Amino acid sequence: MSGRPLDVLEASLNEPVTVNLKDGTAYHGVLAGYDQHMNVVLEEDLDADDVLGDLDVEAVEDTTIIRGDNVVTIKA
Repeated sequence: MSGRPLDVLEASLNEPVTVNLKDGTAYHGVLAGYDQHMNVVLEEDLDADDVLGDLDVEAVEDTTIIRGDNVVTIKA
């Protein structure tokens, strides 16, 4: 994917993503929403166990809102 960051997020809506934060933690879930500040909303990914395996990533279990100031990368 290429383009402006918000265009990439738009293309990733309702798709599984991994969000890496400044403190080193990472969260995996389905991208349910975002805004111009890169605040993101993740929902539980029912297939997360198949995707994550032994990776050091936390699967979200509920609706999770992550403030954009904490986001380093978002991988689709």
